[in-house]
Amino acid sequence: MNEIIQLHQNEKNGYFSVEVEGKTEAKMTFIFAGSDKIIIDHTEVNPGNNGKGFGKKMVTAAVEMAREKNLKIIPLCPFAKSVFDKTEAFKDVL
Repeated sequence: MNEIIQLHQNEKNGYFSVEVEGKTEAKMTFIFAGSDKIIIDHTEVNPGNNGKGFGKKMVTAAVEMAREKNLKIIPLCPFAKSVFDKTEAFKDVL
């Protein structure tokens, strides 16, 4: 199984997706809050993909983007918030 994490964005919002064999299997959406913050507002994983770590991989990609672009993340999505609560290494972008 070949997974690709992709970022799609414009000046207002965007999303991370997990593509497997050309099909989108998971998606995490965010909106920009000013020039220095993003709000993660929703995460969904297609049925049959639970437990594969797709959600955490997308949160990790968002953290990497935030570090590169000097952004802070507000995790309003309950899933994303739970990942931040459990992952001490991600606290620097909150």
